[in-house]
Amino acid sequence: MPTILITGCSSGIGLDAARYLHARGWSVIATCRRAEDLAARRAEGMQSLHLDLADEASVADCVARALALGPVDALVNNAAFALPGAVEDLPRGGLRAIFEANLFGTHDLTRQLIPHFRDRGAGRIVNVSSVLGLVGIPWRGAYVASKFALEGLTDVLRIEMADTPVRVVLVEPGPITSRIRANSIPHFERWIDWEHSARADQYRASLLRRLYQPSGPDRFELPPEAVSRVIARALESPRPRARYRVTRPTTVAAFGRRLLPTSALDWFARRS
Repeated sequence: MPTILITGCSSGIGLDAARYLHARGWSVIATCRRAEDLAARRAEGMQSLHLDLADEASVADCVARALALGPVDALVNNAAFALPGAVEDLPRGGLRAIFEANLFGTHDLTRQLIPHFRDRGAGRIVNVSSVLGLVGIPWRGAYVASKFALEGLTDVLRIEMADTPVRVVLVEPGPITSRIRANSIPHFERWIDWEHSARADQYRASLLRRLYQPSGPDRFELPPEAVSRVIARALESPRPRARYRVTRPTTVAAFGRRLLPTSALDWFARRS
């Protein structure tokens, strides 16, 4: 069975992808941060390793342990978190924290596995981005910045690896059922001093309600399996596309970036 390492397998897309690929016959190495999630993945028949992408030593240890289990054929970089808040209220430490996990750790893990893929003469890297790697919306500046950066880094890596047997793919989901909103609350509470913000009234009227009083699924929201199916296609196709888009908003956003003026995109973003 081919072996795949997937990051962020505690919930959401990562968990569903791990289960989906495991059911398709992949040998899954599911990475998580919490001991209870590691134990749960092992109970489901997967191999599981601790990984904290913000910790360089944790990344190196995870790679060493994964390769000690045997050859790794593919990597899915899914783990990420959100830090909601207005850009003008985002302190340097908060931006650094989200980049450590969403970009720097992902990059570190990827580059440590590339020599292994080169030696094996094959490898597949799938980076899970977002519709917010294509367009920006209010209150999501930190997450948008990290995903725009991931898109750019992935594009260059794909071009550079074209003369090797390693293939690099972007998967760009739109609204997907997950815990990312609930999981963002501790980061918001740690880093955003919204009560002393010039936008305090806007926080009360908009973001706080969205964070603390969820009203149900977003419009056009799909279950995580919609992304898992696309990840499987990106992994198993002999000639994968550079990008796979999931959900209608992502398709519309990609279309809009090519054809609409910036003023029109800004108008839609303000009403998102």
